[in-house]
Amino acid sequence: MNRTDLHHLAELRLKEAKVLLDAGCFEGSYYLAGYAVECAIKACFARKTEPHDFPDKRAVEKIWKHDLKELISAAGLAEDWDKELKSNRTFNGNWTVVKEWSEEKRYATRIAEGDARDLLKAISDPVGGVIIWLKKFW
Repeated sequence: MNRTDLHHLAELRLKEAKVLLDAGCFEGSYYLAGYAVECAIKACFARKTEPHDFPDKRAVEKIWKHDLKELISAAGLAEDWDKELKSNRTFNGNWTVVKEWSEEKRYATRIAEGDARDLLKAISDPVGGVIIWLKKFW
């Protein structure tokens, strides 16, 4: 899988999350929306790798996780992330929503409609959406 694949996957999972939300499938929508953010962060990491270079083992091990905050750090975005959190109130509020997502949500049998809607909005908000911000770095 390469950076272009991860771009496509992030966009696809976000689109699928919207379809599921509209169909009343809030659990699947919530999970896929968060997974879209994970894919977007991993695309940012992939951008840092050079063709034909063998990546550092510790860096690669860090990216094979699902914790969004750890992934931000592994992708080399922590400093920019902190600046955005401090300077953009909308982004900060959206991150507060997004950081509640985890891969464990795939096992959730009850996700409220409002939670799924809030997560999708936090990700795709044109003013301070998390994926909107990540696209600057992928």
